[in-house]
Amino acid sequence: MSAVAIDLFGVSKTYGDKVVVDGLSFTVAPGECFGLLGPNGAGKSTIARMILGMTLPDAGKITVLGVPVPARARLARARIGVVPQFDNLDRQFTVRENLLVFGRYFGMSAREIEGAMPSLLEFTSLENKANARISELSGGMKRRLTLARALINDPQLLVMDEPTTGLDPRSRHLIWERMRSLLARGKTILLTTHFMEEAERLCDRLSVLEEGRKIVEGAPQTLIDEQIGGHVLEIYGSNPHELCALIGPYARHIEVRGETLLCYAPDPEQIRVQLRGRTGLRVLQRPPNLEDVFFRLTGREMEE
Repeated sequence: MSAVAIDLFGVSKTYGDKVVVDGLSFTVAPGECFGLLGPNGAGKSTIARMILGMTLPDAGKITVLGVPVPARARLARARIGVVPQFDNLDRQFTVRENLLVFGRYFGMSAREIEGAMPSLLEFTSLENKANARISELSGGMKRRLTLARALINDPQLLVMDEPTTGLDPRSRHLIWERMRSLLARGKTILLTTHFMEEAERLCDRLSVLEEGRKIVEGAPQTLIDEQIGGHVLEIYGSNPHELCALIGPYARHIEVRGETLLCYAPDPEQIRVQLRGRTGLRVLQRPPNLEDVFFRLTGREMEE
């Protein structure tokens, strides 16, 4: 096994006059879940496609599982499972037939595929749907089938591009549970997402992206502690600019988002003391999250 699962160095990609990926570098260790976190248009899917050798970089170097990409992308892809952003299941086939056809792409025999199928269907909670056609499946079931299909060749690396977009909360949590199980087995996952909670729950490390550029990288909680720290108070019901001068000396940082004042404070009680006696205010206290980090560094919220 290679000492580095994925290695990007100085990778760039331009479409026309638009820079989609701008000199990006990162490494992913074996057994790690590494996230690419950013809004739509940040370049996440383009990066995933370049790692798979499906899109050619304009500059930079990519190595995947010890193999140079795109030069030997076919060899690398033999050890990679892919969960694409949009389902591309064959709707004419059943669940079982989709797995059978996909296994053949990897040169697996029918006996090998049939041998792997029961455990994959059980793992994705589809054991009772083996003979169902794709049109009979819910959105969550289709995503789970896409995951089962990605695992048919027992890959070392999974590239998961926005794997839970469009799912209801129950289906999303089930996918997360399966991803944690795969990590516990030693699989490596590259995850692209714009969901803060998803990144915080699953990623060992992540790069926060904006317009193809890396703005910060690290473990989720480390980034939150370094960039935000303390607690977040969301204050509503008054002119936020008038409150800035009042509570500013007691806050690490203050931001105004529309009619809301966000106060990052090591000691929230000091802020509450300053607000006592002021009527019409609503104060919500919560832990900081990755969206606070993104806003702190870019001046705007993460958008889907």
